[in-house]
Amino acid sequence: MRCWMSSVNIIINTKYACVPQRRDDNHEDTLSYCMCYNQIMTVSPRIVFMGSPEFAVPSLKALSMKYTIVGVVSQPDRPAGRGRKIASPPVKSTALELKIPVIQPDRLQVPEAMSQLSAWKPDLIVVAAFGQILRQNILDLPRYGCINVHASLLPRWRGAAPVQAAILHGDTETGVTIMKMDPGVDTGPILSQHKIHIVPDDTAGTLSEKIADLGAIQLIETLPDYLSGKFQPQPQAENLATYAPMLKKENGLLDFSQPADDLARRIRAFNPWPGTYMIWQNMHLKVHRGHSIPGHFEPGYHLVHQDMPAVGTQEGLLVLDEVQPPGKKPMPGKAFLTGARRWQYS
Repeated sequence: MRCWMSSVNIIINTKYACVPQRRDDNHEDTLSYCMCYNQIMTVSPRIVFMGSPEFAVPSLKALSMKYTIVGVVSQPDRPAGRGRKIASPPVKSTALELKIPVIQPDRLQVPEAMSQLSAWKPDLIVVAAFGQILRQNILDLPRYGCINVHASLLPRWRGAAPVQAAILHGDTETGVTIMKMDPGVDTGPILSQHKIHIVPDDTAGTLSEKIADLGAIQLIETLPDYLSGKFQPQPQAENLATYAPMLKKENGLLDFSQPADDLARRIRAFNPWPGTYMIWQNMHLKVHRGHSIPGHFEPGYHLVHQDMPAVGTQEGLLVLDEVQPPGKKPMPGKAFLTGARRWQYS
């Protein structure tokens, strides 16, 4: 049976898709429409985006250039910075610039949030560092489900702090995973992944920026084949799963009974947040940058190495390249020593 495309009119149905109709009933070959649906472009899906921090902004911007984003869900405005002034999440600010409606519920399950989500009628929900768990009723709302841009090569480093965990544990590579969400914490099947090398001077801040940009590219490359059903999500290998728990400020305390290499990685992993610090003269001395060198001194012993402050550890010395005393701005270690005359004896 032939497909007489010349005898088919294309009617645009903005809710569903282009629907073929017969123009000439004398062509009996067109009675079955010859499966012409496969040759007709479908309508762009309605997408709701969920995200909050700077990491999610590149994905939101990339999506907005290719698809119809009917709404954005972000965390509420909260106090931030030294002045504790109320600040909006970066995703909210970006959405407003793009003239996309935004809601900021404390919890997704409150009736007002659920009502708005339903009113948006999403075909797909895209999540990137949103900060709230999606329950089954939300996962089931869009016909294409919910997909997540996750900053690790799952199943390694599921959880809230995957970038920090990769640096902290000395991984040489990490990446981004586009996954279909299920009720678990980053346990859903994988759609696609892309690797990136971790360089020796990467901090959580610099590495997050790289992965955020990579994630936006990977998301846009993955969506067409996912939406068309060309590839199916693949289950994660549960035996390879590791977990990266949420970080707290107290995690930043440097313990000099650990090796200097581990402490140097901790400084990079926790920069910019939660930051690392040591106790000096009963005060918190923030340590923004540091590196390890060979040496044998008692853990916690303060000394000067090539005009720089250093501390003995279980194995090696930790040199403090940049520190911040209480109430002062960050400064090079050498400048710190100028005003810390008792450093070597404290």
